[in-house]
Amino acid sequence: MRWALCLAALCGLGWARISESTEASPGGFWSLFDGSRLPFIPVPEIDVDPNSGTTIGIIPVWIRTDPHGDIRRIVAPDVIYNPYFGYGARARWFAYPNDDTLWSVVGGGKQRVEREFDATYESGRLRAGTWSTTFEAVYDRSGTPRFYGFGNNSPVFDETDYTKEQEYVRARWGRNLNAHWQLAYTLRLRAVDVTPGSLAKIASIESRFGRLLGSGNNREILNRLSLGYDTRDSPTIPHHGLALVVYAGLAGRHGLIGSSLYSETGVDLRGYQPVRTGTTIAAHLSLRYLPTTKHTPFWALSSLGGGDSNQLDSSQPLRGYGESRYYDRNAFSANFELRQRIWSFNAVGTHVALELAPFVDCGKVYAHSRTSPLSHLHTVEGVGIRAIASPTVVAYVDVGHGSEGFAIFTGINYPF
Repeated sequence: MRWALCLAALCGLGWARISESTEASPGGFWSLFDGSRLPFIPVPEIDVDPNSGTTIGIIPVWIRTDPHGDIRRIVAPDVIYNPYFGYGARARWFAYPNDDTLWSVVGGGKQRVEREFDATYESGRLRAGTWSTTFEAVYDRSGTPRFYGFGNNSPVFDETDYTKEQEYVRARWGRNLNAHWQLAYTLRLRAVDVTPGSLAKIASIESRFGRLLGSGNNREILNRLSLGYDTRDSPTIPHHGLALVVYAGLAGRHGLIGSSLYSETGVDLRGYQPVRTGTTIAAHLSLRYLPTTKHTPFWALSSLGGGDSNQLDSSQPLRGYGESRYYDRNAFSANFELRQRIWSFNAVGTHVALELAPFVDCGKVYAHSRTSPLSHLHTVEGVGIRAIASPTVVAYVDVGHGSEGFAIFTGINYPF
């Protein structure tokens, strides 16, 4: 939900293009929508999420481009209303100084329960130098996470809600062995506080599941090593190539190996193959195992459900269900898309392309490593619409249908 503004911003570029056509007509009805008379693009915001419900608002968007028409800055505060938590406001600043570096700051809150802050900096994204680095600091208090129990068949009637307050800092250092191979170390220090839910019509987690391991206040220090191989033509808007990451990690309460909570190992594979001009087949496979789970909080287990795969240990995409719909020790997911560009136009000093992407997702969670990851899969079919301002910005709306109905997701960057 917090990234929905970029989708609205790029949709606003299309609105701005329509407004450009009104410049020749100084009067009449269409002059009310003449964006050339405003210092910003006023964009209506409609954000639909399976867990958070529908949020509406208004976003004034300022966009700065360079002489080549590439977007280099987006400033987009908003005023919003959510039926669960009331009115709120957020401030956002996205900067793309060059194709190799980006940074962003997002912060805001609502009348009740929810607060957020996220600051991110990335450099060496093209792996042209010796090192690639990422730093992120996050505070997030959300009142809409769901828990249905453990296992691949956790029933929908066991739905519960809880309030999740977390803060973490994450640092990743990647040593680029050459243009394609990278050895990386990730350190994440995280505190998570799980308290009773705040949604009136959904049972609170403790009323149905008691005091789960991971309830209350928890601390986690994650150390992860990964080996990556990347031949994509772009880290943001790839059309051909593949990206493979094999990783292993250990999480504890103190230091490097003390007071172990769990260990992890997994693989993440993304592949892109153009089939004709403007059409790309995209595929994503993810497999995560937890060899040891001595004191693992429920929220640190492998999970499935939601709209993207932005971190290796986050909930993997299953776009007919809310985030982390299914929890268990291990998880497998596969996602396939046919990305077809259907329209392009120039607006606000940049070039924007629209993309239609029918997709299929499948996956499962399971407790035992000897279980086949390919049996009893949950499946989702759907279609995505993407707005692309190369080389730095992608915004999407994905609509998926699974066994529990429809789900809609919005965000920036491709889901994978």
